[in-house]
Amino acid sequence: MKSRKLSRKRRRTAIVTAAAASVVAGVALVPNWSAGAAVTDDPTVDAATKATFQKLADAVFTDRTQALVDDKSGKQGKKGHHDRLSARFSGKVRVSGTQSRYEDSALTQLRGRKDRLEQLGEKYSAGATTVTLDATQVKGHDAKVAVTESTTLTYEKVKGTEPKTTGFQAHHELTFKADKHGDWQLTGIRDTDDGVAVNQVATPAPAVAATADDDNPPDAPRASTAKNAPANKKNLTSGTYDYKAMAAYAQKYWSKYNPDYPDYNGQGAGGDCTNFVSQSLKAGGWKHVPGYTYDFHKWFGTADIQSDSFVGVNEFSWFALSSKRVTSLPYVYQLDVGDVLQMDFNRDGSKDHSMIVTYRSPQGVPYVSYHSTNTYNRSVASLIASYPTANYYAYRT
Repeated sequence: MKSRKLSRKRRRTAIVTAAAASVVAGVALVPNWSAGAAVTDDPTVDAATKATFQKLADAVFTDRTQALVDDKSGKQGKKGHHDRLSARFSGKVRVSGTQSRYEDSALTQLRGRKDRLEQLGEKYSAGATTVTLDATQVKGHDAKVAVTESTTLTYEKVKGTEPKTTGFQAHHELTFKADKHGDWQLTGIRDTDDGVAVNQVATPAPAVAATADDDNPPDAPRASTAKNAPANKKNLTSGTYDYKAMAAYAQKYWSKYNPDYPDYNGQGAGGDCTNFVSQSLKAGGWKHVPGYTYDFHKWFGTADIQSDSFVGVNEFSWFALSSKRVTSLPYVYQLDVGDVLQMDFNRDGSKDHSMIVTYRSPQGVPYVSYHSTNTYNRSVASLIASYPTANYYAYRT
């Protein structure tokens, strides 16, 4: 997600070509080849307690998912603390009072998001969440539990042309504290991905603003989120690029990463979102432009080396616009298959997240897929309902 910081003091290296892209040039990010390996198991917590950690995590994230699902009984808005699955845990493993109040607040926020989505013409008829426990680390009376959440939401056929489902994978770190009797209480939850999940309530961390060395990079105009966008149909069957191949690549690798590229998800330097978008565009016909890794006029990516524009959200925008491989769209609802959407969460002028469109309904709703919180077929309406104050940038490829 985040852009690399650029410096005039970087030493220039030999120009690399596509045929010799394995030669190290410039400074590239170190890939995350073993995501989630930082937390290790500790035998001081027995198997039964670990299993209860996992079940409680499953209940917490199931509660969050179900807050987004259409309740045809009309009682959802009246649900209280004791209706939460996670509130049913007591004894050896349970939710602390402070965290319980936070979860109540989170569910209230998510129900408000559901209401905003309904106003935009989108509902979910069902949701399913499963949580797997990846590792447990214990130090005295403190435990950290790494889990992977997998969630699928079924689109209610409001207009009849929605995709069947949307889904995502997210990684979290749960903090537990034990009292003098050895009973564990859940005291905190931290999202460890760099991305944005549909049931996430925490505000994503913005990227560090990127600056270019020179050449005055182009500034992308903001796109309106108004639904009454003028028609701007895209020809998907003729032209330079294969847009269906872009969407097919994204749908294939949204959750199972292509081993031919490094994985930047979960790193402090940023996420994998732009790397994933670039891979999808490459699958549809975008060609390498070899050169210095830090020159935003260049664009290339292999297993061994990637240009800043291949993996950095702002640098991608600069390359795509300056090379005229894209044009800016004035409305996000004009996006079509193979187009790119970017977001600036805190509106500081530095873009934070990149996504690629993998479906567009006949009613004109684009659906995006992305990495760093691996997600497929999430509607633009859902993004707007979740982040109504963000700035959006739409690119026609």
